[in-house]
Amino acid sequence: MSTVVLLLATGLGLGALYFLIASGLSLIYGLMHVLNFAHGVFLSLGAFVGWEVARRMDASTWSGFLLALLAGAAAGAVIAALTELFLIRPLYNRHIEQVLITVGLGLVGVALFEGVWGTDAVFISGPGWMTGTTSILGARVPNTVFVTVAAAALLLLGLVLFLRYTRYGLIIRAGVENRSMVTALGIDVRRSFTLVFAIGGAAAGLGGVLASQYFGYVSAHMGQTLLIFAFIVTVIGGLGSLGGAAVAAVVVAVPQQLANYYLVGVGDLIAVLALAVVLLLRPTGLMGRRAA
Repeated sequence: MSTVVLLLATGLGLGALYFLIASGLSLIYGLMHVLNFAHGVFLSLGAFVGWEVARRMDASTWSGFLLALLAGAAAGAVIAALTELFLIRPLYNRHIEQVLITVGLGLVGVALFEGVWGTDAVFISGPGWMTGTTSILGARVPNTVFVTVAAAALLLLGLVLFLRYTRYGLIIRAGVENRSMVTALGIDVRRSFTLVFAIGGAAAGLGGVLASQYFGYVSAHMGQTLLIFAFIVTVIGGLGSLGGAAVAAVVVAVPQQLANYYLVGVGDLIAVLALAVVLLLRPTGLMGRRAA
């Protein structure tokens, strides 16, 4: 029983981590119809920047950890905004070119990280409480699970409130529906789209810092590895649906954890099979909207 509880809890934590990454992908595609294959670069950069800040501030303290989260999110937001301004903006409605440029940026980013921080994984530590465990029904659940789940829940709530109740949220949604009309009203939609990219990058950077704590290390390839599962989650949930991404993250991560334990290494195959089933039975995803 304790083993099942532990697997379910860690699966939920892994799902929260997937959502932190997939939320940015889903937001960017849902509002701007851009498939961003460089999203893993935002995550890895956030993880490395967070690690650099934490080790200079004392990684064993909560203040160092919180500053690492802020620095990671800020780094992700800045690089995402610059990517939109200089690479994506000239290529709106040119989807093949968008894919090529973001895939290229992803490859360049990994090479750059390896050049700066090396090819080997850097093992890290955090506040004492986060390195410990909490007993739930006899299972010793890592405390990083609770932090990751709480961060994912707060991010989902914040994004929903931002899109529904803020001025920029309304502008973004209106610009997606009818960009020319919003522009005719004298509103600069481009600035709002840059903000969307920045928010997605901040979510990825935040996810990078939490991923480094969850796995206990940071590496140049971390972002690209997690990006694969984030895309699976985004497609299963429905491109552009934040709620769908949240549900799909759990649907993917929990069976993946169970399969990795009971079937030894089959978890990744389970995730791919889940994607195939959804694409065959419901191509729009669990909560995606059907095209008119």
